[in-house]
Amino acid sequence: MNAMTAPEAKTVPCPACKGPSLYAPGNPYRPFCSARCRQIDLGAWASEAFKLPTADAPGTEGADSV
Repeated sequence: MNAMTAPEAKTVPCPACKGPSLYAPGNPYRPFCSARCRQIDLGAWASEAFKLPTADAPGTEGADSV
């Protein structure tokens, strides 16, 4: 590869719709395929749809219902 040659763009699955998404500087929504998929993901974060399960610490059962 020549120093003047740009690297080949990769196609990755869109995290929202799983469709093909161009992962290159020319795609302003990367890693998403479109503005719509980017907004869907942002909305999921805002509504706390992406949560990690947590285990309660021992001895905290019923601590919220005082």
